Formats: sequence, structure tokens, C-alpha cells
Amino acid sequence: MSIEIKAPSFPESVADGTIATWHKQPGEACKRDDLIVDIETDKVVMEVVAPADGSLSDIIVAEGGTVLSNEVIAHFTAGAAAPAQADEGPSAATATDQPDSSGPAVRKLLHENNLHATQVTGTGKGGRLLKEDVLNYLKHPTPVAVVTPVAPVTPAPAPMAKEMPKESTNQMVSPSSGPQHRTSRRVPMTRLRATIAKRLVSAQNEAAMLTTYNEVDMSPIMALRKQYKAQFEKAHNGTRLGFMSFFVKAAAEALKRYPAVNASLDGNDMVYHAYQDVSVAVSTDRGLVVPVLRDVEAMTLADIEKGIVDLANQAKAGKLTLEEMQGGTFTITNGGIFGSLLSTPILNAPQTAILGMHKIQDRPVAENGQVVIRPMMYLALSYDHRMIDGKEAVQFLVTVKELLQDPARILLEILSLIHI
Repeated sequence: MSIEIKAPSFPESVADGTIATWHKQPGEACKRDDLIVDIETDKVVMEVVAPADGSLSDIIVAEGGTVLSNEVIAHFTAGAAAPAQADEGPSAATATDQPDSSGPAVRKLLHENNLHATQVTGTGKGGRLLKEDVLNYLKHPTPVAVVTPVAPVTPAPAPMAKEMPKESTNQMVSPSSGPQHRTSRRVPMTRLRATIAKRLVSAQNEAAMLTTYNEVDMSPIMALRKQYKAQFEKAHNGTRLGFMSFFVKAAAEALKRYPAVNASLDGNDMVYHAYQDVSVAVSTDRGLVVPVLRDVEAMTLADIEKGIVDLANQAKAGKLTLEEMQGGTFTITNGGIFGSLLSTPILNAPQTAILGMHKIQDRPVAENGQVVIRPMMYLALSYDHRMIDGKEAVQFLVTVKELLQDPARILLEILSLIHI
């Protein structure tokens, strides 16, 4: 029975998608719910699985092609295995050993490094090419033997034979020698990367973006974390106590006091939100994504930590849904995990503000007339000056700073003690 394989139904905000990777080829047997193809949209990668046991009969839209919502992209034959695999003879074994039987990660790695599968020796079952084989080849390329053609030589007098070195017929040429390895590679920008670039440029061109800075003494939070880290992990089923939960909670409390920082722009309208949905920037191999933590004002520190870990794992695996990436009211990004000491974050439109965290570094500070060493972190708040005044932005950032330097206020929700 032939079945049409269609692209998923895209939301209204997604016009089309791109075929990223075909994980199954025509004639290749698969089971129900096996991954057949990845479709990349502006925001997420959507997976299409096999509707039943069987095999693909033909592919209509090749990799790199653009597809619309519910468009037919392939035909699937249910209950029928691939002809080549039905034959158990030598031809079937040979087909299994072909490089095309390698996984999508191997094919992608070969393509990115301009390699052919025949250049790499497979160590998997039946000579199957593994990702480790390609990585090992890239680290230690096998030298290519170049044989210099030798013209037929007529017998020469004995004295001339001493002048003809025998080893001149075969020479080993190192892959790193010669100008042929000074190559460039042109790779088309992925749909997600192109969308990110477009949004970042749009945010800088359209918003009246300004950034204010401050610094926070991380000693109190570090001491609290050190004292209760083990107990926290034990009490919350292995959830670890990090720094992000304190920043998210401090931001949520400050957003209650300064609602303009939690607002968004819709044309000429300013939309104020009575809830705090915080977007947390996550770096992945495909690009930067910002999944959303919903209703953080009602979440505990443990809920926030667990939610961030879950979203980060889904993002790195490409499993985020559109619902998990839309609707944030405020964004927090942490460049400090990569060693950034100070930066200017770019707005995540249509939001009007974004908080940037940075590296914790010991610095001398003046305290009670004395110079002491404290673990300090720079904070950066970029905001849209069309909606947020400088006074509000500075006061919001100072509020976050005060809450972090006295974390008991976060736990007790004592925001009224902060005087600016």
C-alpha cells in the first residue's frame, strides 16, 4: 500500500521549510516511527517519522528543497522491504557495505570537509563508516602515494647506471605540502542561521537600543550555594543549584516593579504583560535559540533550574517545539560560560529589554574604606529607548543587583526593602 509522506502542518508564523536531511533512502527498510526526514524551519527542526513498517518508494523533494505546509515530499510503501535487502546474496552484502549506509552525521561530516567515503576506512560492522572514522581521518590524514610516471628506458652503459637512483620512481607526498590544500569552502547559510541574522540586524536598525552596565558582588550567592548545594540536590531529586535560577528569580521580581521592562512593542502599541515569561538564550551547533520559561514568578529555584536544563537539552538535540520558543517577555543571556567579561547583548524583538550575564572574576573593590578582593560580575541591560526611559532601565538593573547581593530577599520576596 502506497502512502504519501507530507510535511507537517506549519503554524501561521512559519511560511515554509527546508528539507535538511533524508535519514532514509528509497528502498531502505524502516520500522514504524523511525525518523525519515528532518525539515528545518525559521525556528525549529521538525521531524517526520515512518507511518508504518515498510520503505520509501521515492523522494519527491531532495535535500535543500523548499516545502510548504502539508506538501507531499515522498511516497512510502507499507509492509514492503527494500528489494536489495530482500536478497540475502552477495549483492545485498555489498550494498550494506557501501558508504551510503552510513548515518546522517557521517554524511554531513564528509560533506563539510569535502571528503568522499572511499577515502576513509570504515571500522564498523561490515565495513560501515562511523563518525569516529571520519574524525580520526581528519586528525591523521593518510598520506597519498603519488607515483611518478617513468618513460621506458633503453639499456644504458654501466657507468650511467650509477647516476640513476632507484628510489626516484615512487615518492610519498605529504597532504599538508603544496598549495593544493589552501582551499576555501562555501556552505549555504541554514534557515535558522539566516533567520537569526535577519532578526539581529532588524533589532539594531529598528530599535533605539541603549545599554546600561553595573556590577554585582557574587560572594553572597556563592556562599549560599556552597553551603546548601548538596542538600538542595538531595532534596530536589538530583537537580543542581546553579546561578541562573537566582538571576531569573531576581529579574522576575524586578520586572514586577518595572513593568515597562517586561513589555513589548506591537506597531505603535505598547503591550504590558501581567506575567513574566523569561527567554533563556541557549547556544547550539545550529545557532542561538531562546526557549521560554513560563510564569517564572510562580516557580521555585528548583523549578527554574530543572526547566533550564530540560530546555537546554531539547535545544541541543533539536527537539524544541515552536510553542517552547515563542511568547517570551524578557530575555537573559549568559556569555560568561564562554569567558566573556563584558558585552552588549542585542534585543530579542519584540521584547524591549535583555539582561546579559558575564564571567565571574576576582577583582579589587573598595569596601568600608579598605581594598578587598571579591568575585565580581558585570551586568549589562540593553533596552529599547522608545519605550523604556533611562531612569527605569538603571533602576531595574540596580534592583537586580541588590537582590543578588542579598539573596534572602529573593527567597523571602522582600522587594520593598530596596530603596533607589
